[in-house]
Amino acid sequence: MSDRALPFSRFIALRYVSAGKQSHLVSFMSAISIFGLALGIAILITVLSVMNGFDREMRENILGIVPHITIASQENLNASAWEAVEEQVQGYPEVLASAPVIEVGGVVATSQGNKAVLVNGIDPTHESEVSDLHRFVRAGSLDALAESRWGVVLGEPLAARLQVELGDTVDLFSTSVNLNPVTPLATFRQFTVVGLFKVGTEELDNELVLINIDAARALFRLRTPYNGLRLRTNDVLQADRIRFQLGAALPSTVTIQSWTARFGAIYDNILFSRGIIGFMLWLLVGVAAFNLVVSLIMIVRDKRGDIAILRTLGASPLVIKRIFMWQGCLIGLAGILIGVTLGIVGSLQVSNFAAWIERRFSLNLLNAEVYPIDFLPSQLNLFDVVSVAGGVLLLSLLATLYPAKRAAAVQPAEALRAD
Repeated sequence: MSDRALPFSRFIALRYVSAGKQSHLVSFMSAISIFGLALGIAILITVLSVMNGFDREMRENILGIVPHITIASQENLNASAWEAVEEQVQGYPEVLASAPVIEVGGVVATSQGNKAVLVNGIDPTHESEVSDLHRFVRAGSLDALAESRWGVVLGEPLAARLQVELGDTVDLFSTSVNLNPVTPLATFRQFTVVGLFKVGTEELDNELVLINIDAARALFRLRTPYNGLRLRTNDVLQADRIRFQLGAALPSTVTIQSWTARFGAIYDNILFSRGIIGFMLWLLVGVAAFNLVVSLIMIVRDKRGDIAILRTLGASPLVIKRIFMWQGCLIGLAGILIGVTLGIVGSLQVSNFAAWIERRFSLNLLNAEVYPIDFLPSQLNLFDVVSVAGGVLLLSLLATLYPAKRAAAVQPAEALRAD
């Protein structure tokens, strides 16, 4: 029997797992253990996919739209001074592209209302090099800003608030006031809406307005060609390190700010939440593994007579130990297979399910005023699936050690006498 101990142990373990009507207790405890592991795995994979989705949206969408690094100056630097700054910046291999910008505060208004906004005067021919905003344009285009000097691109929620559509006009006011001997006059200009975008972030969709850089210079009466440079780096998470390098090299007349000043806290919260939620869900899986320990101990007690008979037929304590270790591993594999399947399905459908709940019950699960996006994202990661499956298999194996040891310690005479 020793030469075929492993196949024999596996065969008996498989019989115990699929005991059917022969042992209601064994079947029930096996089913409970499989269900607990499967549920924990499915929830863990689905939640990790949602957190991956938030991370992807922050990296590719929100951080793809806002500048990785912004170089600004409150002084009226002339064109040659800005060219010198840009030449220094482009000497860093981490900086992929740069584009000029006029960034000022303003007020956009119609007869239906008004809103304080952040106005970005951009060069449409270079904007795509530092921003992916063009991917979120729902109507019109950013290129229209080059064709129409007095064109404006708004967020869809802001346009809805002002009750304007593509082709309508809005008034854009400068925060500076034109003083004259009679009465102060606000400086403003009428713009035509040439584009509408929607990112899904409150701060961008409701507060960002884009116009042609020449129009911004004229409206806000700047004596400098632009007041900032927007940089795109090869690694958005290294923006602070690059910012410090640039700060040591560039003149003191400019200030340097990275995306972390606006969205760093949100991104850190996402990473922190992922760690905490992941840890709590692993505790849930650990409880399921503990349930497997209890189940195997009860199965061992139920099978004391079978263990005694096997021992009298010549099975060694090692064979008995292997039987119950195999049984625990088979239960774990069944739970992993079902849990991974449910987890993959849940990860692929959780966004659609959340959208259905919002439509069906008129709910808003994610408020853009609180969260960086207004929908539930999901991204299935193969590494997460493999690590969860491997971790649960290891927990299942560890969970079998104590029950298997107790099964191997059963004495045939005492077990038969007790039965």
